[in-house]
Amino acid sequence: MQQTAVPAENSDLVANRAALVARGRSLEYLTIAWNTFEAAVALVSGLLAGSVALVGFGLDSVIESLSAVVLLRMLRADRDAARREAAERTARRLVGIGFLLLAAYVTVESVRALLTRAQPERSLPGILIAIAALIVMPLLGRAKRRVAAQLDSRALHSDSRQADFCAYLSAILLAGLLLHAAFGWWWADPVAALVMVPIIAREGVQGLRGDKCECAS
Repeated sequence: MQQTAVPAENSDLVANRAALVARGRSLEYLTIAWNTFEAAVALVSGLLAGSVALVGFGLDSVIESLSAVVLLRMLRADRDAARREAAERTARRLVGIGFLLLAAYVTVESVRALLTRAQPERSLPGILIAIAALIVMPLLGRAKRRVAAQLDSRALHSDSRQADFCAYLSAILLAGLLLHAAFGWWWADPVAALVMVPIIAREGVQGLRGDKCECAS
Protein backbone atom coordinates (compact mmCIF):
# COMPACT_ATOMS: atom_id res chain seq x y z
CA MET A 1 0.00 0.00 0.00
CA GLN A 2 1.43 3.34 -1.04
CA GLN A 3 1.92 5.84 1.79
CA THR A 4 1.08 9.48 1.30
CA ALA A 5 4.17 11.61 1.59
CA VAL A 6 4.11 14.40 4.16
CA PRO A 7 4.76 17.76 2.48
CA ALA A 8 8.19 19.16 3.34
CA GLU A 9 6.62 22.49 4.20
CA ASN A 10 4.38 20.87 6.83
CA SER A 11 7.33 18.99 8.27
CA ASP A 12 9.26 22.24 8.57
CA LEU A 13 6.33 23.90 10.34
CA VAL A 14 6.04 21.02 12.82
CA ALA A 15 9.79 21.07 13.48
CA ASN A 16 9.78 24.84 13.91
CA ARG A 17 6.89 24.72 16.37
CA ALA A 18 8.58 21.93 18.32
CA ALA A 19 11.70 24.09 18.60
CA LEU A 20 9.63 27.06 19.81
CA VAL A 21 7.84 24.89 22.37
CA ALA A 22 11.21 23.60 23.62
CA ARG A 23 12.43 27.17 23.96
CA GLY A 24 9.28 28.10 25.85
CA ARG A 25 9.86 25.22 28.26
CA SER A 26 13.46 26.30 28.80
CA LEU A 27 12.29 29.83 29.63
CA GLU A 28 9.78 28.48 32.15
CA TYR A 29 12.45 26.29 33.82
CA LEU A 30 14.69 29.36 34.03
CA THR A 31 11.78 31.35 35.49
CA ILE A 32 11.18 28.73 38.18
CA ALA A 33 14.87 28.59 39.12
CA TRP A 34 15.26 32.36 39.30
CA ASN A 35 12.00 33.01 41.15
CA THR A 36 12.77 30.31 43.70
CA PHE A 37 16.07 32.01 44.45
CA GLU A 38 14.45 35.45 44.38
CA ALA A 39 11.64 34.38 46.70
CA ALA A 40 14.05 32.82 49.22
CA VAL A 41 16.25 35.92 49.41
CA ALA A 42 13.31 38.36 49.55
CA LEU A 43 11.29 36.42 52.13
CA VAL A 44 14.24 35.80 54.47
CA SER A 45 15.48 39.38 54.12
CA GLY A 46 11.97 40.76 54.55
CA LEU A 47 11.26 38.78 57.70
CA LEU A 48 14.61 39.71 59.23
CA ALA A 49 14.21 43.41 58.37
CA GLY A 50 10.48 43.59 59.10
CA SER A 51 9.86 44.82 55.54
CA VAL A 52 6.33 44.42 54.18
CA ALA A 53 7.55 45.32 50.68
CA LEU A 54 10.25 42.65 50.68
CA VAL A 55 7.87 39.95 51.94
CA GLY A 56 5.32 40.99 49.32
CA PHE A 57 7.99 40.85 46.64
CA GLY A 58 8.94 37.37 47.77
CA LEU A 59 5.33 36.19 47.60
CA ASP A 60 5.05 37.67 44.12
CA SER A 61 8.01 35.49 43.14
CA VAL A 62 6.21 32.45 44.55
CA ILE A 63 3.12 33.24 42.43
CA GLU A 64 5.29 33.61 39.34
CA SER A 65 6.91 30.24 40.02
CA LEU A 66 3.49 28.60 40.23
CA SER A 67 2.49 30.32 37.00
CA ALA A 68 5.60 28.94 35.31
CA VAL A 69 4.70 25.42 36.46
CA VAL A 70 1.23 25.84 34.92
CA LEU A 71 2.75 27.03 31.65
CA LEU A 72 5.08 24.02 31.58
CA ARG A 73 2.07 21.71 31.73
CA MET A 74 0.46 23.62 28.90
CA LEU A 75 3.56 23.40 26.72
CA ARG A 76 3.80 19.65 27.29
CA ALA A 77 0.30 19.33 25.80
CA ASP A 78 1.23 21.34 22.70
CA ARG A 79 1.11 18.47 20.16
CA ASP A 80 -2.56 17.72 20.80
CA ALA A 81 -4.68 20.62 19.53
CA ALA A 82 -7.66 19.82 21.79
CA ARG A 83 -5.50 19.31 24.87
CA ARG A 84 -3.50 22.43 24.01
CA GLU A 85 -6.61 24.60 23.85
CA ALA A 86 -7.98 23.18 27.12
CA ALA A 87 -4.62 23.56 28.85
CA GLU A 88 -4.25 27.13 27.57
CA ARG A 89 -7.70 28.12 28.88
CA THR A 90 -6.83 26.65 32.28
CA ALA A 91 -3.43 28.34 32.26
CA ARG A 92 -4.91 31.74 31.41
CA ARG A 93 -7.39 31.46 34.26
CA LEU A 94 -4.77 30.34 36.76
CA VAL A 95 -2.42 33.15 35.69
CA GLY A 96 -5.36 35.55 36.10
CA ILE A 97 -6.01 34.24 39.60
CA GLY A 98 -2.34 34.80 40.38
CA PHE A 99 -2.63 38.42 39.30
CA LEU A 100 -5.76 38.98 41.40
CA LEU A 101 -4.18 37.37 44.46
CA LEU A 102 -1.15 39.56 43.99
CA ALA A 103 -3.33 42.68 43.65
CA ALA A 104 -5.25 41.78 46.82
CA TYR A 105 -2.07 41.17 48.79
CA VAL A 106 -0.41 44.40 47.64
CA THR A 107 -3.56 46.36 48.53
CA VAL A 108 -3.96 44.89 52.00
CA GLU A 109 -0.30 45.08 52.96
CA SER A 110 0.17 48.59 51.55
CA VAL A 111 -2.83 49.93 53.46
CA ARG A 112 -1.64 48.17 56.60
CA ALA A 113 1.82 49.65 56.19
CA LEU A 114 0.36 53.14 55.80
CA LEU A 115 -1.92 52.79 58.82
CA THR A 116 0.75 51.35 61.09
CA ARG A 117 3.55 53.55 59.72
CA ALA A 118 5.67 50.43 59.32
CA GLN A 119 9.34 51.32 58.90
CA PRO A 120 11.59 48.42 57.87
CA GLU A 121 15.24 48.24 58.75
CA ARG A 122 17.86 48.65 56.06
CA SER A 123 18.42 45.48 54.05
CA LEU A 124 21.41 45.18 51.74
CA PRO A 125 20.32 41.72 50.45
CA GLY A 126 16.91 43.23 49.68
CA ILE A 127 18.45 46.07 47.70
CA LEU A 128 20.70 43.68 45.78
CA ILE A 129 17.90 41.26 44.85
CA ALA A 130 15.74 44.19 43.69
CA ILE A 131 18.55 45.41 41.44
CA ALA A 132 19.10 41.90 40.08
CA ALA A 133 15.37 41.48 39.35
CA LEU A 134 15.36 44.79 37.46
CA ILE A 135 17.91 43.26 35.09
CA VAL A 136 16.71 39.65 34.84
CA MET A 137 12.90 39.98 34.68
CA PRO A 138 12.62 42.36 31.68
CA LEU A 139 14.91 40.03 29.72
CA LEU A 140 12.75 37.02 30.62
CA GLY A 141 9.55 38.86 29.78
CA ARG A 142 10.86 39.97 26.39
CA ALA A 143 12.02 36.46 25.51
CA LYS A 144 8.66 34.96 26.49
CA ARG A 145 6.74 37.50 24.40
CA ARG A 146 8.75 36.58 21.32
CA VAL A 147 7.96 32.88 21.75
CA ALA A 148 4.32 33.65 22.66
CA ALA A 149 3.85 35.68 19.47
CA GLN A 150 5.27 32.89 17.31
CA LEU A 151 3.19 30.20 19.04
CA ASP A 152 0.13 32.49 19.25
CA SER A 153 -0.08 31.59 22.94
CA ARG A 154 -2.18 33.97 25.03
CA ALA A 155 -1.27 32.14 28.24
CA LEU A 156 2.46 32.48 27.64
CA HIS A 157 2.00 36.15 26.80
CA SER A 158 0.09 36.68 30.06
CA ASP A 159 2.90 34.91 31.89
CA SER A 160 5.39 37.32 30.30
CA ARG A 161 3.34 40.16 31.75
CA GLN A 162 3.96 38.75 35.22
CA ALA A 163 7.68 39.07 34.55
CA ASP A 164 7.09 42.72 33.64
CA PHE A 165 5.14 43.32 36.83
CA CYS A 166 7.88 41.68 38.85
CA ALA A 167 10.28 44.20 37.33
CA TYR A 168 7.89 47.05 38.18
CA LEU A 169 7.53 45.80 41.74
CA SER A 170 11.29 45.42 42.08
CA ALA A 171 11.67 49.07 41.01
CA ILE A 172 9.04 50.09 43.57
CA LEU A 173 10.75 47.97 46.21
CA LEU A 174 14.15 49.43 45.42
CA ALA A 175 12.82 53.00 45.44
CA GLY A 176 11.06 52.42 48.76
CA LEU A 177 14.12 50.92 50.42
CA LEU A 178 16.45 53.63 49.13
CA LEU A 179 14.12 56.54 49.89
CA HIS A 180 13.49 55.26 53.38
CA ALA A 181 17.21 54.71 53.98
CA ALA A 182 18.21 58.11 52.58
CA PHE A 183 15.35 60.42 53.60
CA GLY A 184 13.20 58.48 56.05
CA TRP A 185 10.21 58.48 53.65
CA TRP A 186 8.59 55.35 55.06
CA TRP A 187 5.38 55.87 53.03
CA ALA A 188 7.05 55.89 49.59
CA ASP A 189 6.92 52.14 49.00
CA PRO A 190 3.26 51.42 49.98
CA VAL A 191 1.96 54.45 48.03
CA ALA A 192 3.84 53.44 44.88
CA ALA A 193 2.66 49.83 45.24
CA LEU A 194 -0.98 50.99 45.45
CA VAL A 195 -0.61 52.77 42.11
CA MET A 196 0.13 49.41 40.48
CA VAL A 197 -2.93 47.61 41.91
CA PRO A 198 -5.53 48.63 39.26
CA ILE A 199 -3.19 47.58 36.43
CA ILE A 200 -2.41 44.22 38.04
CA ALA A 201 -6.10 43.59 38.78
CA ARG A 202 -7.05 44.41 35.16
CA GLU A 203 -4.60 41.78 33.91
CA GLY A 204 -6.09 39.28 36.36
CA VAL A 205 -9.64 39.93 35.16
CA GLN A 206 -8.56 39.57 31.54
CA GLY A 207 -6.89 36.27 32.35
CA LEU A 208 -10.03 34.90 34.03
CA ARG A 209 -12.25 36.03 31.15
CA GLY A 210 -9.82 34.61 28.60
CA ASP A 211 -9.49 37.92 26.77
CA LYS A 212 -6.87 37.84 24.09
CA CYS A 213 -3.68 39.75 24.86
CA GLU A 214 -1.87 41.55 22.09
CA CYS A 215 1.30 39.57 21.58
CA ALA A 216 4.38 41.65 20.84
CA SER A 217 6.38 40.71 17.80
